[in-house]
Order: sequence, then structure tokens, then C-alpha cells
Amino acid sequence: MVPTAATTNEPVRNGGELSEDEVFEVLSNRRRRFVIHALKRAEEPIDISELSTHVTAWERGVDPGEVRYEDRRNVYSTLQRTHLPKLEEKNVVTVDEEANVVEPTPELEGLDIYIEVLRSREIPWSLYYVGLAGVAVSLLLAVAAGTPGFAGLEALDVGVFTATAFGISAAAHHVIGRRARLGNTEKPPELRERR
Repeated sequence: MVPTAATTNEPVRNGGELSEDEVFEVLSNRRRRFVIHALKRAEEPIDISELSTHVTAWERGVDPGEVRYEDRRNVYSTLQRTHLPKLEEKNVVTVDEEANVVEPTPELEGLDIYIEVLRSREIPWSLYYVGLAGVAVSLLLAVAAGTPGFAGLEALDVGVFTATAFGISAAAHHVIGRRARLGNTEKPPELRERR
């Protein structure tokens, strides 16, 4: 599924070497994000042919077994000529051209990347929390002013509601955020299916 709204890339934790601008530069290309996702899931170096098969499958929305050689050839070529050298230049991967394999460096393993993919009817979490805070403040003002329907509530009731709402929201945000990290799910976050 292709995102219908903007994709926000936020580095959560940086291993220490890449600047924020470099992280954004690396993540600015979807194919590189797919490579990073595959490498973060791999337990050993990946053959570039296998890597290009996974990237092609994700781009085309098919299973890796359904990828044809003609489809994979272009991805393989651009990975070798453009994307892998770029990632190697940033010390994110190591490419062994003789063995035709690529592996993540400690820099990539220390990079925890969260991709917030928004569909057309979704709002970013930051805006959600602002709205929730607005509801809590409005409720508190209604209770303080003795507004009919709210006069029976106490400030403590509003506090309990607010703490509960923010707690549940934070827990949901945490669970959804873990699924939206590169390398944490079978498919990249950009391709997650709506539930």
C-alpha cells in the first residue's frame, strides 16, 4: 500500500557518527529505506541479488518468489551503482564486491529509525496530543466555571480522566511506534496494511 500523505522520518537514536542531516539524506530515498529495513532484519550479510529481490518485491507489492529477473535487474543495478555506495560512504553498510554481499555496520545497528507513515485520514501523533490536551483544558475550564452538565465533576475527576487518556494514548503510540521502526516487521513501515 502506498502512503497517500506525507512521510515523516524521525531519527530516534543515532549511533554517534551520522549527523541529523546525513540521516535525513540517507532516508530521503525509498529504496535506501528498504535496504536499511532488510539489513536491520538480517542476521548475517545479505547477497546483493537477494537484497534486490526483496526491494523489488516491496516496490511492486508482490511476494519475493514472484519477482521476475527482468524486474529485479533494474533494482540490482541501481543498488550497486547508486544506493549501496551512498550507504557505504556514510558508513552505514559494508559492501564486499568480491563476495557480492552487503552487511550493516555498527553505525546502522545503532541507528533506530522511526517512520511515521500517514494515510489520507490520519493525523500525526503530535497533533493528536495537542488535541487531547485541548480537550483536557476545556473540560477543566467547564468544571471550574460550573458549566451545566459538568458542575457535578471535581478537578480530581478531570485529572484522572486526563492521566488515563494520556496514558492509554502513550501506550498505543509506543506499540504503533515499535511497528513503525525500520527492521521491526516483515515489510517496511511504508507498506504496512491498514488494520
